[in-house]
Amino acid sequence: MNNNTETFTFTGRIRSIQHAANGIAEMLKSQHNAWIHLLAAMAISFIAFLLQINTLEWCLLILSIMAVWVSEALNTAFEFLCDVASPEFHPLVKKSKDVAAGAVLLSAAGAAIIGSIIFTPYIKAFI
Repeated sequence: MNNNTETFTFTGRIRSIQHAANGIAEMLKSQHNAWIHLLAAMAISFIAFLLQINTLEWCLLILSIMAVWVSEALNTAFEFLCDVASPEFHPLVKKSKDVAAGAVLLSAAGAAIIGSIIFTPYIKAFI
């Protein structure tokens, strides 16, 4: 247990942001699916900008994208921890990794549904 009694400092907050940025960079370096999520988020954001979706739709879209990124980040962290705890194959570790990957799939499916609900009226207007 860490008994760090360091008070709030500006430089400490900067270091925390640097650690978080390092974590995001590590996720992008090590997880191919993170690149797919990045490209999808960029494409959807560009389309939303072109279609001039309203503020509420932007909020829902951002929350959906964030949910996918958060689940991918937690899945990545969980996989790293599992690999340290059990470097050799273990059926329970496999199950744990599968469940964490399933969480990413659920969040991506939810984001796709929300995106469909938001974009369908705009697409119908063009048809």
